Amino acid sequence: MKKFALALIALVAFIQTSQGQIAFGIKGGINYNSDSFREVSTDILEGAKSRTGFHAGIWTRIKIPVIGLYVRPELVYTNLKSEYKAKGSNTMATYNFQKIDIPVLLGKRFLKVAHVFAGPSFQYVINGDFNLQTLGNVVTEADGLTVGLQMGAGVELGKIGLDVRWERAFSDVESKFISGSNTERFDTRVNQIIVGLSYRF
Repeated sequence: MKKFALALIALVAFIQTSQGQIAFGIKGGINYNSDSFREVSTDILEGAKSRTGFHAGIWTRIKIPVIGLYVRPELVYTNLKSEYKAKGSNTMATYNFQKIDIPVLLGKRFLKVAHVFAGPSFQYVINGDFNLQTLGNVVTEADGLTVGLQMGAGVELGKIGLDVRWERAFSDVESKFISGSNTERFDTRVNQIIVGLSYRF
């Protein structure tokens, strides 16, 4: 009976400690595409202008004992849009693409409400679409998962959190124009400024 009581006390203590070490919630916000169509290798496009998009997802935060850091994995759906102009045309159109982001961030809290973080972001492009018919059919290709880097800072007041991030893309996200027998390729990697609002359950 004594052993059972001790085991029960240990179990309750473990559960309470775990609850204090792990948090989870939902998030959403806006993405500012700050660098569209990097290293364009064709002369089909005159250029692209930055546009805003949005994201929504879930997150969890796991405290690492002793060293005072935390790991924050996230699963986020992101929709981004860029405005561009074709060569020899004054018509502006958009390139819209959707992706799944999986940031794995290492962070540090300080002053009880503030935190800083950085880490890799694994991305999978779901779909991409140009809306200018004169370019023909456009297919977006990505070699499985691509990788970027996120870093930023934020505050958390009670259950509400606000953070600002900068994301740098590393791996290629290649798209191509298919028009008849002609195929033109270009790199659609983007850098982003991301503003997110989160809620902790």
